[in-house]
Amino acid sequence: MNQPTEGVAQNIVVYDTTLRDGSQGEGLSFSVEDKLHLARRLDDLGVAYIEAGWPGSNPKDEEFFARAAAGELKLQTAKLVAFSSTRKPNVRPEDDTNLRLLIEARTPAVTLFGKTWDLHVIRALGTTLDENLKMIGESVRFFKDAGREMIYDAEHFFDGYKANPEYALETLRVAALAGADWIVLCDTNGGVLTEEIPEIMARVRAEVTDLYKVKLGIHVHNDGDLACANTLTAVRAGATQVQGTINGYGERCGNVNLCSVLANLELKMGYRCLPEGNLTKLTEISRCVAEVANLSHNNQMPFVGRSAFAHKGGIHVDAVMKDRRTYEHVVPEDVGNQQRVLISELSGQSNILHKAYQIGLQMRKGDAEVREVIEQIKLLENKGFQFENAEASFELIMWRTQPEYVAPFELLDLLVLAERRNSAAGDLLSEATVKLRIGDILMHTVSDGNGPVNALDAAIRKALVSFYPQLDAVRLVDYKVRVLSEEGTASSIRVTISSSDGPTTWQTVGSSTNVIEASWLALADALEYPLVRSHFQHPTPPTNVAPPELIGTGGN
Repeated sequence: MNQPTEGVAQNIVVYDTTLRDGSQGEGLSFSVEDKLHLARRLDDLGVAYIEAGWPGSNPKDEEFFARAAAGELKLQTAKLVAFSSTRKPNVRPEDDTNLRLLIEARTPAVTLFGKTWDLHVIRALGTTLDENLKMIGESVRFFKDAGREMIYDAEHFFDGYKANPEYALETLRVAALAGADWIVLCDTNGGVLTEEIPEIMARVRAEVTDLYKVKLGIHVHNDGDLACANTLTAVRAGATQVQGTINGYGERCGNVNLCSVLANLELKMGYRCLPEGNLTKLTEISRCVAEVANLSHNNQMPFVGRSAFAHKGGIHVDAVMKDRRTYEHVVPEDVGNQQRVLISELSGQSNILHKAYQIGLQMRKGDAEVREVIEQIKLLENKGFQFENAEASFELIMWRTQPEYVAPFELLDLLVLAERRNSAAGDLLSEATVKLRIGDILMHTVSDGNGPVNALDAAIRKALVSFYPQLDAVRLVDYKVRVLSEEGTASSIRVTISSSDGPTTWQTVGSSTNVIEASWLALADALEYPLVRSHFQHPTPPTNVAPPELIGTGGN
C-alpha cells in the first residue's frame, strides 16, 4: 500500500489536464492565448505535468504546440504533455498522422490512451483483441524509441477489468513491456464505486506494475459523484500520480477536481503534491481558471469556494470566533481562502460583532447599535434585500448607526424617461434627471445613456464627481436583476451590483417593486461605500482571533 512514512511526506505527482480534458466540458472553450496563460499559471502552482491538448484534433492545439515549441512557453517546473490515441488499426506507427503530429509537438512527455475494455475494442474500434494489443505495444515503443517519457492511459480500465479482467490486465502488460514509464488507470465513465478500487488495484500492482517496475497513476471522472473519494482511495492503494482538472471541469459531469484532491492529500493524508507553500495558491488558481473559462466560480466548491468557510447561523459564528476548529475542518488560509461571516435575518449578535470587529467599529454585545443593525437586517430582508453577497451594503448599515456618520449625499428627486423618438430606426432614448443634496449644496443634473440604469448612473456621477473626484475611478462591473415573486410585471425585484475602483471590488443591493428604485438603492450604496469606507475602515484584524466581546460568551 502507498502509505506515507511517518514524518516523511511522500511525493504524489500532479498531472493537470484542464487544458485538454477540462476543455471538453459543456460551454467551455479555451483560445490559444488562454491556454498559454493558464499553462504559465499551472506551472507557477507547481504541477508536474500539464496536458495541453491533442495536436491532431484541431488547429488551435496545433498552433499551441507550435508556439510552445518555438519558445513562447517557458515552463519552470512542469513538463508539457501532448495527448493522443494509440495508432489506428492496421497502420504502422510511423505512418499514423496523429502519432506523427505528437512527434512534431516536441514535448518532453507524451500521453497515449488505449482500449482496455473488450467492448470498446470490438464495438468502437471495430478491430480484434489481438490487433488492439499490437496497437498499444507498437505505439508505446514508437515514442520510447523517440526518447519521450511515455504515459499510458488505460481508458475504461475499471469497466474493462470487471467485464474481462484477464484481457484488461494483458493490455497493461503490453504497455509495460513496451517501455511505458507510467500506467494510468482510468475510470472513463465515472461509475466505479470506491469500495471496488483497492481490490482491483492490488491485482494490478501484483501482476503488472510491481512486476515490471512501472509507476501507477489514476484518472477518474465524476459521473457517480465519487471522483475525489476514488482518487484518494487509489492513492492509498498505490497510485503515485493523480490526474484531474482545476474546478473539476470536463465532459459530462466533469473530471476529478484537483483542488479538492490536492487539499485532502496534503492537509489530511500527509502527502506532498506541490512545492512547499504552494497549496496557498489553490484558491487563486481556481478562480483564475473559472475567469478565463468565462464561467461563474462555484461558491460551494470545497476548500476554494467563496462559501467554503462562510458562517451564517449565530451559534456557529459564536463558536468559530472562540475556536475556528468548531466549524472549520482546515485553516482557510492554508488553501488561500478566508473565513467569512454572513449576514441575514438568521444573524445573531455574534455575527454583527464579528463584522464590526473586522471593519474597525467598537461595538459590544447588548449595545443599542447592535440591536438596531439586527432589526434593520430583518426588516430589509423581509422586503427582498439579501446581504450575503452584498457585504458593502451591510457595512454601510453598520456605519450609519455611528454618531460620527454623515451621509456624503442625499437623493431628493429622480426622474427617468424612456422614449422612442425615431420609430423608423427603432431607437429608444433613455434619460435620467436627479436632484441631490451634497452638504448644503443642491445639485440638479441630467444625463442620457444606453438604458435607464446607465442614464441614472451617469446623472448621479455628474453630480458627485466634482465633490468626490475619487469616484471617477469607480466602475460598475456587474449588474444582476432577480424577480422575487410570481406576480408578473408587478413582482418584487432585487438588484445586485458589483463595483470596482481597481484594487477593490464590492457588492451592493437594492430591492423594490420598481426596478428603477431598486437600481437606485444599489447604485447609491455602490457610490457611497468607497467614500464612507475611507473614513471608518481600519486594517482588518486576523479572522481567526475572536473580538474581545465574544470571548467567554455563549449563544447568539
